[in-house]
Amino acid sequence: MSQEVSDFIPYKGIRYPKAEMLKRSREFYQFMDKRRTVRDFSDKKIPKEVIDNIVLAAATAPSGAHKQPWTFCIVSDPGIKAKIREAAEQEEYENYNGRMSEEWLEDLQPFGTDWHKPFLETAPYLIIIFKKAYDLVNGEKHKNYYVNESVGIATGVLLTAIHNAGLVSLTHTPSPMNFLHEILDRPENERAFLLIPVGYADKEAKVPNLQRKTKEEVVVYYKDKS
Repeated sequence: MSQEVSDFIPYKGIRYPKAEMLKRSREFYQFMDKRRTVRDFSDKKIPKEVIDNIVLAAATAPSGAHKQPWTFCIVSDPGIKAKIREAAEQEEYENYNGRMSEEWLEDLQPFGTDWHKPFLETAPYLIIIFKKAYDLVNGEKHKNYYVNESVGIATGVLLTAIHNAGLVSLTHTPSPMNFLHEILDRPENERAFLLIPVGYADKEAKVPNLQRKTKEEVVVYYKDKS
């Protein structure tokens, strides 16, 4: 038997004429196409309210059964950032010196990356996203659903909101990331998902001259043949 749901409210969405819809979709694509991953950050301060709005935007993402299985830890304290950098560089040193396969290292060569991660201290904010494997309510475990998918979608919204604010970011994934759980003293039901430095790009920042895949390479249409 299906459960009856009574707590619904009218949906008042936004609709645009076709010409406006086309214009907005084209302009948004062109705007997002300028988004780049940046490793050279300025230490210029950012208003906290901007970070609040970015994170709140991310928290509007859909989630399995509306469980919202995420926590956004925002770090600006220099001491904590220094600890995170030290631990991340230890893990990254191991990665670049034995854990990563030769193929992986070759694929990373065009980006000029190594185990040094100074941006973890330079960027004014670090946003560490934790996924909640389950919820804890009065000490009892409550299941969450589609956790990776939900947190992944929220992260996409977060990166879009960062770009929309005129800031840059980097999706940093030192592996393993258990040190983040320990440094930030997170509860047992949380697992580190991503570490994202946020700030202004340094005036001398450079990014690889890359090309995104074409529409033909990433889109497959199944058209109505009637």
